Amino acid sequence: MTLLRDADLAAAFDHAARSYDTLVAANPGYHAHLRRSARRLGLADGGRGLRVLDLGCGTGASTAALTAVLPHARITAVDASAGMLQRATAKPWPDNVTFVHSPAEHLTQAAGIGEAYDAVFAAYLFRNVAEPDSVLTAVHNLLAPHGRLAVHEYTLSGRAFDQAVWTAVCRGLVLPIATALGDGRLYRHLWRSVVDFDTADAFADRVRAAAFDHVRILPLPGWQTGITHTVIGRRAAGSEARDVSR
Repeated sequence: MTLLRDADLAAAFDHAARSYDTLVAANPGYHAHLRRSARRLGLADGGRGLRVLDLGCGTGASTAALTAVLPHARITAVDASAGMLQRATAKPWPDNVTFVHSPAEHLTQAAGIGEAYDAVFAAYLFRNVAEPDSVLTAVHNLLAPHGRLAVHEYTLSGRAFDQAVWTAVCRGLVLPIATALGDGRLYRHLWRSVVDFDTADAFADRVRAAAFDHVRILPLPGWQTGITHTVIGRRAAGSEARDVSR
């Protein structure tokens, strides 16, 4: 199948926004795993005095994880889907959280973004953008020296078993429910986007190529072991962002 991109993908997420929270709530450990990845940013004192960018916030699950782990940080949450953002902004948030409507590919031109973030958190984003290398370059540019990146993503281990588990869960549970709700096209894309995207090792190499150091791959527990990982890195002091698009 052809993967959805850009406006087509945003429109599919718009349509699915009404039932998205219900579907992800059926995923054991979904919210706990996001909080675990947020803690892996390693920011002290609840993020007091720090600026954090939540890139690809969707309906706000990643934003909620960040506010739980970093209650004192100033959090800017960004998403390309107006429908998902509408769901997110309808929820109660503390005053230190703001939302911005922008595709990740146009991040540096979006109003309300600015520069010099202390950390960027990106959950379930990079496999859904057409040019992940360009987005990594933009993230690098937005980070202060030594700024931290945590990517929470379905990046398979490379073992056939893990791909088989992912496909079995999608075909046996997720796709039938999503199809009944009228969102089968989006969830077929989400299944295939994982299969076609980088392995965890390949994505870590991509992050290193974008001038991040201290890059590590950290697994997540439960059924998603070998399927979902946190890839963390740090912008090196004095490093120049490079356009590593290919």
